[in-house]
Amino acid sequence: MNPDALFSATQPIPFHALSATAAIGLGAAQLTMRKGGSVHRVMGRLWLGLMALVATSSFFIHEINLWGRYSPIHLLSLWTLISIGLTVYYARSGNIKRHRQSATAFYWLALILTGFFTLLPGRIMYEVILVGG
Repeated sequence: MNPDALFSATQPIPFHALSATAAIGLGAAQLTMRKGGSVHRVMGRLWLGLMALVATSSFFIHEINLWGRYSPIHLLSLWTLISIGLTVYYARSGNIKRHRQSATAFYWLALILTGFFTLLPGRIMYEVILVGG
């Protein structure tokens, strides 16, 4: 493990990676714990806030430039911001089944699946986790 590779990167990359890491941990806890209580709601708000930070900070990262300064990952960031709204809407409207489906898919697609792509050679997290120091 080589955390220096992350902390020597230009901002917002370290902020983005640390926010995503926190969202992975909080999201995993949220998926495994009791649903519907005040702890679930507070943790859900924190998780959605972290996801908003992760998505928003990605618009300031331009490591892969396929469409001007943007890449397909930025489409995922737009989807993430829309998903935040949908996840909240489903919960507030009482559609708990859709809320659960949305939050679960959101976690696995926006964090876990994309997290694996950060482990490709040439990416910073590849250097941090797989190359070592």
